[in-house]
Amino acid sequence: MSLTTEYANEGKQFIIHVSGRFDFSRVQEFRKSYDGMKESVRQVVIDFRKTEYIDSSGLGMLLNMRKSLGVDGRSYYLINCTASVRKVLDISRFDKLFVID
Repeated sequence: MSLTTEYANEGKQFIIHVSGRFDFSRVQEFRKSYDGMKESVRQVVIDFRKTEYIDSSGLGMLLNMRKSLGVDGRSYYLINCTASVRKVLDISRFDKLFVID
């Protein structure tokens, strides 16, 4: 499986690890990864350490996730971005909606 999830920090942090390509072929898998996430989560983290590629579909999935889960009391982090992923996020100005680390 190219997406894995885990809870950390006593259930207050939810982490999605993305491997390979983050594009349209991952829409359903990504949506299912956070569907049913615990209400106790305060930080949603997307770990791009093993992500080779992201396109506009990937950006759309991130926006849809944020909209679906809501922003009240939650923070969203995009971490361990490869150089190519970071470039796309920077060009798209995602630093305005997500903490990019």
